[in-house]
Amino acid sequence: MPKNKPKPVKGRDYDSMTGADAVAFGMRQINPDVVAAFPITPQTEIMERFSQFYADGIVDTEMILVESEHSAMSAVVGAAAAGARAMTATAANGLALMWEIVYIAASTRLPIVMNVVNRALSGPINIHCDHSDSMGCRDSGWIQIYSENGQEAYENTIFAVKFAEHPKVRLPVMVCQDGFITSHSVEPINFIHDDKVKQFIGKPKPEFSLLDVDNPITLGPLDLFDYYFEHKRQQIEGMENARKAFLDVAKEFEKTCGRRLQYFEEYSSKDADYVLVVMSSTAGTAKEVVDRLRKQGKKVGLIKPRLFRPFPYEEITKALEGKKAVAVMDRSASFGAQGGPLFLEISSAMLNSAKKPKLCNYIFGLGGRDTSMQDIEKVFEDLMNGKPKALNYLGVRG
Repeated sequence: MPKNKPKPVKGRDYDSMTGADAVAFGMRQINPDVVAAFPITPQTEIMERFSQFYADGIVDTEMILVESEHSAMSAVVGAAAAGARAMTATAANGLALMWEIVYIAASTRLPIVMNVVNRALSGPINIHCDHSDSMGCRDSGWIQIYSENGQEAYENTIFAVKFAEHPKVRLPVMVCQDGFITSHSVEPINFIHDDKVKQFIGKPKPEFSLLDVDNPITLGPLDLFDYYFEHKRQQIEGMENARKAFLDVAKEFEKTCGRRLQYFEEYSSKDADYVLVVMSSTAGTAKEVVDRLRKQGKKVGLIKPRLFRPFPYEEITKALEGKKAVAVMDRSASFGAQGGPLFLEISSAMLNSAKKPKLCNYIFGLGGRDTSMQDIEKVFEDLMNGKPKALNYLGVRG
């Protein structure tokens, strides 16, 4: 740990920086007890910037430089089990290397916050954006929040700390942003003042700690058929609790920090006949298309999910009921399934709706393939012309 006390940083309202730097700035404001770091493109810039805060004595975090992502997750699991507020970050193959410990973190109900800078998984090797890494973890027991831009990545990171530590949740949280598109693009960021962040997150209040010798506990024991099922059922309940807790924490976030967070954003969708559902940075491009088509008198709209796990199925159903047609865009494939992960969730949510719209799926942007405004206009044209197949591949050759 740095020997000197953390240096004060003058509060800033606005600055221009990348999404990765914005997350590191938010981590500086959180000042976690422990951060474990290992580099991987395109996440590296988060930890590079945070390590500078550490080196300058601006944070009093215990920073652990490990030899692999598996060790990074192991380190924050140990820290969180001891009662520390712990954070890390990764991407793609790094997340895959963490796989074993990712499940242990969730099953042990440890409120770790991890930034995932979304990148395609090998092979072939690819360093650009799609959502195959985090979507591969969608059933690991981690809460998942997705960010459209650097501003949202920054706000989601701060929000995630309080959310993960909510006494009825106690689950780890992934905060996702799109690799390079968001992480390396410079945008103006509207910061929350340090004192507001500190007031919002408060001090960690662990329910149990391995360091509490007066109240000893066991973590990670052998758990066979006699109790395993019940422990998984408790984990399921934790996710169900998280759905309501999200709104409770969001109210507190708005009251303290002045920012409003919702399950999903409805953009010109309430009166729309044709709606696009897409997450993360592509939603920004889609908003421009919606504005353009609205000026032409076309009743189109957009829904951008922020919270993917737990999935807000009841609210999504209400938002989409009565629409003529809905296109769900997935930046990852679910091999052997009838569509991508987001499409499968929405199809399941709408299954028993009496006013279910026609649903179709577009797989797009794999490996960082560019998705233009013209591509998204084509999706809307397909919806309005009644032409789309159930499963479509947008922008792929052959």
